[in-house]
Amino acid sequence: MKNNLKVLLIEDDMIEIMKFNRVVASLKLQHTIIEANNGEDALKILQKKDELPDIILLDLNMPKINGIEFLNILKKDNTLKYIPTIILTTSNNQNDLLECYKIGIAGYVLKPLKYDDYVSKMEKILAYWSINELKQI
Repeated sequence: MKNNLKVLLIEDDMIEIMKFNRVVASLKLQHTIIEANNGEDALKILQKKDELPDIILLDLNMPKINGIEFLNILKKDNTLKYIPTIILTTSNNQNDLLECYKIGIAGYVLKPLKYDDYVSKMEKILAYWSINELKQI
């Protein structure tokens, strides 16, 4: 059985946000997308612990609080640390990859340049997480 997800998308690039929302709409998915333009905004959203997302899609390269700093804060919180966090980035830096897995991410996905490849990856990510048994916080 597929679940409709509540997805927190943390991304500072408006084009990437529009692209992600376009993919969700074109695939006719009923997921709820919550947008944050940086780690600070995301933490404000997550402070309201009554409506937490099922998964977090996180860009690494952002102003104010970068993705790795955000992850460190997230994983120290006894409630938030259970939310699966998937990195969506253009960084294929092996140090970033290793650091993110050390902190405890659920996945690390490179954003492809071709739109069709992007659609395919997002469809697979959302399908995978929509069939998982997610911890109800």
